[in-house]
Amino acid sequence: MSLPRLTLSLQFSRLPDPAPHRAALPRHQVARWLRHALDADGEFTVRIVGEEEGRCLNRDYRQKDYATNVLTFDYAHEPVVMADLVLCAPVVAREAAEQGKTLQQHYAHLLVHGALHAQGWDHETSEAEAEAMEAREIDILARLGWPNPYERC
Repeated sequence: MSLPRLTLSLQFSRLPDPAPHRAALPRHQVARWLRHALDADGEFTVRIVGEEEGRCLNRDYRQKDYATNVLTFDYAHEPVVMADLVLCAPVVAREAAEQGKTLQQHYAHLLVHGALHAQGWDHETSEAEAEAMEAREIDILARLGWPNPYERC
């Protein structure tokens, strides 16, 4: 099976302690995770941000005044999937610890989740769509060697 082509820009904003996030996100792994989640070639910018930037983006674009784990800004679904994925490092680290996951495991899940959103998948419109998206995430992550992200450790 040939995986889609991917153009990737991986960016880290100024974080108080960037080392664990950089270690969890080697560029080749981020590209691998995204390519497995794509059904077409893609152009992605992945930006790892702090709490303030994450909160501002969520407030300005979703009218929710808190930092969330991942925001997807999708610009095109075909012929090339084009999107920005913004992940809030402190939120991702907090959630990983609460869920008993490694930081890398949680980042892999959120990048797959964001890539699916970038292709039109949605989990907020209906229970059926949420279940379909969750099943797709579980399948992709299993092919990457990760456990089901929805099962608590």
